[in-house]
This record gives sequence, structure tokens and C-alpha cells, in this order.
Amino acid sequence: MTDRDKVSRLVRAETWAVVGASEDRSKFGNITFRELKSRGKKVFPVNRKAGAVEGETAYASLADLPERPDCVLIVVPPKQSESVVQEADAAGIQDVWFQPGAESIAALAYCEAHGMTAVSGHCILMTRED
Repeated sequence: MTDRDKVSRLVRAETWAVVGASEDRSKFGNITFRELKSRGKKVFPVNRKAGAVEGETAYASLADLPERPDCVLIVVPPKQSESVVQEADAAGIQDVWFQPGAESIAALAYCEAHGMTAVSGHCILMTRED
């Protein structure tokens, strides 16, 4: 599957988890959460420290979500990304989107080794459904 095919397929996902969702409206974790919501997506904020994001319950981990999302948007530092993709894989989530700056070589290698679809190098804010 080409990079363009991955982007095209994942951007159409209806249910998302945003790992790194933030209560701070100036942070990308909050901005991306709000953008996905504005597109009509069902979005779950994932943040171990936040109780709520934009009035929605924040979950400590992907395993705590009330349902499995179609895609995970990763908006955390690269050092944390590998554990996020491992957690996604354990939860049966096979599609992940790394916001620019969140990807790491190890996280991308994990995705490839485990048959996960990963998008990196593309900002969800700049990508729309065709």
C-alpha cells in the first residue's frame, strides 16, 4: 500500500483515539482533538493526567476506552510512541497516525513488524477526505 493510499484510507476513519489529547487549547493534542470532532468523527481523548478534554472524559489508556477506535492519532513525544503502538496492537487497533514529530524509528519499525498501518509525515490538520 502506498503512502497516499494509507493517508486516504485512514483519514476516512470514523472513530479515533487521540493519545496525547490535552486540556490546553493551544497544544496540538487539543487542536487535533477539536479538529477531528469538527469533522463529525467520534473521538476519545487519551491522557493519563487529564480528567477531561473539551468536556469529554479522558481515558488513561487505550485499554480503558469504552469501544475500540478505528484509528489512533499519536500526539506524544517520540520516546512514548513505541509504547503507544504496542498498546494499540494489544487492543486490536491496527491503524495509527503519527502527528509530525511524534514518530520514532522504533515505533514505525514495530508497526511494520506487526502488520499495522502507520501514517507519518502528514499532519491530520492539513489532510482531508477526498
